Amino acid sequence: MGTYDALLVLSFGGPEGPDDVLPFLENVVRGRGVPRERLLQVAEHYQGFGGVSPINGQNRELIEALRPVVGVPVYWGNRNWHPFGEETVLRMKDDGVRKAAVFATSAFAGYSSCRQYYEDIARISVKGGPELVKMRHFGEHPGFVAAMADHVRQALDRLGRDDARLVFTAHSVPVSMARTAGPYGGLYEAQLRRSAELVNAALGRTQPWDLVWQSRSGPPEVPWLEPDVCDHLRKTDARSVVLVPIGFVSDHMEVVYDLDTEARQVATELGLPMERAATAGVHPAFVRMVRELMDEPEPQPCALTCCPPPRRRQV
Repeated sequence: MGTYDALLVLSFGGPEGPDDVLPFLENVVRGRGVPRERLLQVAEHYQGFGGVSPINGQNRELIEALRPVVGVPVYWGNRNWHPFGEETVLRMKDDGVRKAAVFATSAFAGYSSCRQYYEDIARISVKGGPELVKMRHFGEHPGFVAAMADHVRQALDRLGRDDARLVFTAHSVPVSMARTAGPYGGLYEAQLRRSAELVNAALGRTQPWDLVWQSRSGPPEVPWLEPDVCDHLRKTDARSVVLVPIGFVSDHMEVVYDLDTEARQVATELGLPMERAATAGVHPAFVRMVRELMDEPEPQPCALTCCPPPRRRQV
C-alpha cells in the first residue's frame, strides 16, 4: 500500500456536552462576524440533543472500522473541537509517523468542503512532523455510491413504497461560493448531481429525483443555493419521499436537526410519508473505499486559486 505509514481522519468536530456548545460554535464562526444571537439560536439545536453532536461518535466508529482495513495506525483530528488537528499531528510526530494519508470527512469540491481542509493541513503541519497528503474527492467513488444506494434501499423498505421520490440533500452554500468551486467553477453542485445520478442508477431506478439544499446560515441579503429542503417538501407533488443526505458522510447536527427534526415535522404536517436514508457512516463499502483511496497514486493538490475563500462581512 503506497508509502503512507499512517492515516489521519480529519473532520469538523462537534461538542460532547452542554458546556462545549458555545465554545465550539465560537470556533466554527471565528472571524465571520456572526451575531451572538444567531449562535444562541443554533446552540438551542445542540442543547436539544444534550449538547452532544453525533459526528464524534460516528467518527470513532469509523476509525475502529478502518483500523483492520487500512493496516496502518489511524489518528483523528478536528478543525473546531477536541481532538484538535494540531494536537493530533504533534502526537503523530512523537510516534515517528513520516507520511500520512489524510481522509477529510467531506466528499465534494468547494471552499468549506475541500479548500478549507487544505488550509487546515497547512495550519497543523509542524517542522519535523509527518508529511500530510489529502485524499481526493470521492463522491463518485463506487464505494461511496454503493454505501448510499444500500442505505436508500433500506429507507425505501422501511417506507414500504418503492415508488417514493428520492430527494437528495446537501449543505447549502452562498451562490458566489458555488460558482467558484473547482478550477472552472460550479463543481460543488455538479459533483453532487453526478453522485445522485450514480446512486439512482445503482438502485436501478428511472424515476425523476431532486437535489435540494439545507442548513443555510448566512444573512438574508446574501443569495444561497435553493430550494431549501423544507420549502421543497411543501411544494412537491410526490406522494412519499426518501431524504438522502448525499452531501454528508456522517450524521452532523445539520442532519439530525434539519432533516430528522425540522423536515420530518413539515412532512408530518403535510401528511407526507417520509423516511431519511442513513449517511455513509461505517458501511463496509465506504470503509473499503478509504483503503482504495490510499492505494491510488498520490493526488496532486489543487491550485491555490481553486475554491477561493468567501468574502467575510465587515463588522
